[in-house]
Amino acid sequence: MSRLKGAYVLNPSALEEIYGPEERARIERCVETVVPPQTAESVSAGPEILEDAEVIMSGWGAPRFDGRLLAGARRLRAVFYGAGSVRGVVTPEFWDRGIIICSAWAANAVPVAEYAVSQIIFCLKKGWAHARETREARRFVRLRVHGAYGSTVGIISLGMIGRRVCEWLRNMEVKVIACDPYVKEEAQNLGVEMVSLDDVFRRSDVVSLHTPLLPETRGMIRGRHFEMMKQDASFINTARGAVVQESEMIEVLARRPDLTAVLDVTFPEPPAPDSPLYTLPNVVLTPHIAGSMGMECRRMGRLMAEEVERFAEGRPLKWRISREMAQLMA
Repeated sequence: MSRLKGAYVLNPSALEEIYGPEERARIERCVETVVPPQTAESVSAGPEILEDAEVIMSGWGAPRFDGRLLAGARRLRAVFYGAGSVRGVVTPEFWDRGIIICSAWAANAVPVAEYAVSQIIFCLKKGWAHARETREARRFVRLRVHGAYGSTVGIISLGMIGRRVCEWLRNMEVKVIACDPYVKEEAQNLGVEMVSLDDVFRRSDVVSLHTPLLPETRGMIRGRHFEMMKQDASFINTARGAVVQESEMIEVLARRPDLTAVLDVTFPEPPAPDSPLYTLPNVVLTPHIAGSMGMECRRMGRLMAEEVERFAEGRPLKWRISREMAQLMA
């Protein structure tokens, strides 16, 4: 079998993180790289460098495949994107050319779900409140907690991450309720009760947000939702900061120190230097670490290496993203 001709185009740091020696060896058994690894800047300056590339292996720092770039990459047939959402990469010209794009979004969902579950369990123990109170008192402080057994966890949106969280919670003897207008029949298989968005906030001991940022979801979580939350409840956001009306959330958190907000994403990201999110004692702020980091990135590279092999052998692709799917991804 003759090898495809291809190129790596992404940030140099992402190349090392996503495509390690094993992943590159698998890819290069069926792809001959025709140029040294490129960046978005280098191919934008000279798109003709991709003239012979039939496939591109990419990830964080991918170029935007606009008309000018595609004019240079005239033989391009497929892009393998070793990261999550492709919305910032594809263009109408890309779709009109009929180029295939595959994404490692499923692999990136794994550490996000792991992070969310770890925080759900920690919050059910009031872990962050215990740490704060113990530090301030300079002695061990034990607060009254509900614990995981018999508690209620609310999941907002049952995409790949939300579903995985539900599957892992199934073995933890918690009641899971969820809100997702697009999911009905699958809810029973997930062992969740479908409720309204208001009821998720009203009934849950912990609420975990997994909603993609779309025009219709921007700012959908309002201050009134936080007002509804139970005493000592927690809110976790590993999705997108702009899904939440941040100023309204801050106002409620300032008035209700019993609540805890674990925010791995904000809007803007990072918050402005004078944002109360840095100083509110009941806010835990992390710098978008839920997604793939360190060796977790190699999982994404492995997924794309497997997909390149399928493409080279003419087998059905597992992680191909359609034009319609791309519009709904986070």
